[in-house]
Amino acid sequence: MKNYNKGFIYFISLVSAMGGLLFGYDWVVIGGAKPFYEIYFQIENIAALQGLAMSIALVGCLIGAMTAGMFADKYGRKPLLLISSFLFLISAYATGAFDIFNLFLLARFIGGIGIGIASALSPMYIAEVSPPNIRGKLVSLNQLTIVLGILSAQIVNWLIADEIPANSGTQEILVSWNGQHGWRWMFWAEAFPAGLFLILAMFIPESPRWLALKGDISLSSVILKKIGGGEYADIEIKNLLKTKEKESKSSISLLFTKPFRKILIIGVFIAVFQQWCGTNVIFNYAQEIFQSAGYSLGDVLFNIVITGIANVVFTFVAIYCVDRFGRRALMLLGAGGLSGIYLILGTCYFFEISGFFMVFLVVLAIGCYAMSLGPVTWVLLSEIFPNRVRAVAMSIATFALWTGCFTLTYSFPFLNSFFGSSGTFWIYSFICATGFIFLYYFISETKGKSLESLESELVNSENKEDLLLNKSI
Repeated sequence: MKNYNKGFIYFISLVSAMGGLLFGYDWVVIGGAKPFYEIYFQIENIAALQGLAMSIALVGCLIGAMTAGMFADKYGRKPLLLISSFLFLISAYATGAFDIFNLFLLARFIGGIGIGIASALSPMYIAEVSPPNIRGKLVSLNQLTIVLGILSAQIVNWLIADEIPANSGTQEILVSWNGQHGWRWMFWAEAFPAGLFLILAMFIPESPRWLALKGDISLSSVILKKIGGGEYADIEIKNLLKTKEKESKSSISLLFTKPFRKILIIGVFIAVFQQWCGTNVIFNYAQEIFQSAGYSLGDVLFNIVITGIANVVFTFVAIYCVDRFGRRALMLLGAGGLSGIYLILGTCYFFEISGFFMVFLVVLAIGCYAMSLGPVTWVLLSEIFPNRVRAVAMSIATFALWTGCFTLTYSFPFLNSFFGSSGTFWIYSFICATGFIFLYYFISETKGKSLESLESELVNSENKEDLLLNKSI
């Protein structure tokens, strides 16, 4: 890492990535608490309220993602990270503490805002403080913490819940420890990492790029010197000042002018494609998918654990590969690989093949996603947007990502009902093939380049019609 201050860089990156950890935990924990809080609030037979409880956080996500960029541009990246940690802390306590369903929903909504802010700000902050040659690895830490948060929530839910005897009735579950207290502790457990995130975030610096764009060159230089030394700081400040000189409009109005508009469209496509590649339905509907493959409920639960472990393991593979083989290569591998896997998976469902081979295909799909589209999407989104519009553009892309998440999750039962498991996975195969073609023609390699050199390459090129068409790896 040349003369970089490795300890400092990894500290501030990991602290920022704690937003991803809480994002993953908060997103999944409700699944383990669901059987108990539904009985506690007496909504187990009211589908509309059940759906509202599960999806209200997503509404908060959309609001948090859309507002994060505007406030991050005005007040800085660090204050928004502190706000997200505070929202996670409040939501974790309040969700478990409230005895009124409407207040429970409010607490989940607040947590969703925290998720939206963290999902937009954490990878962007890491990209802005990272040296070019290890930026991909450091931004990928955010995806690693997300999957670790997911796995942590699954483990915590499993450890907290007392075993429920078979054929237990609603009243028996209601008066049990799970029905009265267990589901609360599932949410309260999040308060511990949320509190740690809040404390540690106080000790990270503001983004030096945001400081430079706001005119505080001296403080920006101090932070950059701490990251990479005096020579590194001088080069970065020089490049930052070049981009600052071109600033003439507000970030929002500038974003929708040519050629920024084209980069935004590409960013939105990448964000939505990460969701519509179909892998997240395996996590959200794992029970239905494995039961369709002929597995009993007990085997399904074991298979879900296997998929979670695969998700974590292959995210480590992505961290190792992203700065060695590049973003473009991994994105193409992910899109092409998933297209082929889904084609085979759909064919197996069509011919009613069941057993280990189906589990192997599902784990292979998750591994392919975890080492490519999952983490690398966040890396690209944090890199391709120029300094002047990064926060707002990142918010719009993150909003699009969460919209894609909602539409994917919402549409799967309908697709599965109408086309069957085989037809649904063939549709996802076609989507991934389409994504491969788009990525091949419109995504260039970004590894090893400073954010300012990428801006010059993507925005200030004399031949703007050739933007992002460089296919060299």
